[in-house]
Amino acid sequence: MVFNQSRVIPARLYGHRGDTGSKAEFLLLRRNTDGTWQAIARPGRRLRAGVVVNIDGGFWVEIEASHEDGLKTVRLSTEEGIDRFGHTPLPPYIKETLDDSERYQTVYSRQPGSVAAPTAGLHFTEDLLEKIRGLGVETVFVTLHVGLDTFRPVDEDDPTDHKIHTEQYQIDAQAAETLNRARSDGRRIIAVGTTSVRVLEQAALDMEQKGQSALSEINGEASLFILPGHPFRLVDAMVTNFHLPRSSLLMLVSAFVEISTVADSERATVLAAYSDAIKHRYRFYSFGDAMFIA
Repeated sequence: MVFNQSRVIPARLYGHRGDTGSKAEFLLLRRNTDGTWQAIARPGRRLRAGVVVNIDGGFWVEIEASHEDGLKTVRLSTEEGIDRFGHTPLPPYIKETLDDSERYQTVYSRQPGSVAAPTAGLHFTEDLLEKIRGLGVETVFVTLHVGLDTFRPVDEDDPTDHKIHTEQYQIDAQAAETLNRARSDGRRIIAVGTTSVRVLEQAALDMEQKGQSALSEINGEASLFILPGHPFRLVDAMVTNFHLPRSSLLMLVSAFVEISTVADSERATVLAAYSDAIKHRYRFYSFGDAMFIA
């Protein structure tokens, strides 16, 4: 079983403009190599280059650039302020504040960098992981830092026109060795969550394009948009929650059940599963129930 060990950072920042005192907020998406950050800013149109926002707590954020896709490049006066004064970036459909932010972290999260939890992993406790290992199942941990596209619906009529932003991913040497051994032994590779699926399928595609016959340690950028018709190379089964309509995650699940197009008549399997879930009052989305697809 393959798990995404990325950890959610307190990436939502609230503050007031230094010049006008008006409210502003940021959602930090990813750190750039020069120390700046990609971020969503609100109110976006009013926060132009040069504007400084004093974050409630004691540091500041400066807008360095605005981009056509609506994102901002920002610089923080200190990155220590993120952990001290940042807030957990819960999905917009969760209206209540969590009493314990660890509820939105998997028990095996190790690598900080995500702005949303790999929520299929929230079902797994330390006890459950030990029981799984006791059955002879090997557990492998990879990393994909979940970014903007978790929150973005697919608005285009043709999903192939939808742009997926890149997300940083990593497979270390030990994980690569374990996965290669599983493949050579003919054992199934089970991905826990759509983010683990993306890591594995992106790595397999990268491996194929390099002419390699086996996985190796990799630090890369995942930009793969998995739609119906995608030839899965590594993943044999998956655990996943129930996703929002018109989301890239739901399309990935549709692809996994071997649907070749997005025509309504060929979505019957996924629609039937979701209809059955609604009938039996399963819970949807981040803190909802999960299903196993083999």
